[in-house]
Amino acid sequence: MRAILERGVQGLLVTAVLLWCGDWAVYRVRAAHGTAEDTVTVQEFLSTALKGKKTEYDYEGAVPESCIRALFPHGGAPACWWLRRHTTVWE
Repeated sequence: MRAILERGVQGLLVTAVLLWCGDWAVYRVRAAHGTAEDTVTVQEFLSTALKGKKTEYDYEGAVPESCIRALFPHGGAPACWWLRRHTTVWE
């Protein structure tokens, strides 16, 4: 039973590594063609701690955020599919 579990974990790790490598290769091809990056408009809010354990929230405005068209983040930029689902940024 333990051997089956170990093989399953190894299979998942190999699959994850291959998926990441394939995603990186597609990202590099898109980057070479200039189609890897996109922008998403996000809403920024500033959270400020006040006296008495109170918090003030200030709207900073809508800002275009750079992202990449890939499954995983590469080059320090988030993936566009994730950023489109998380359009509110708290600082």
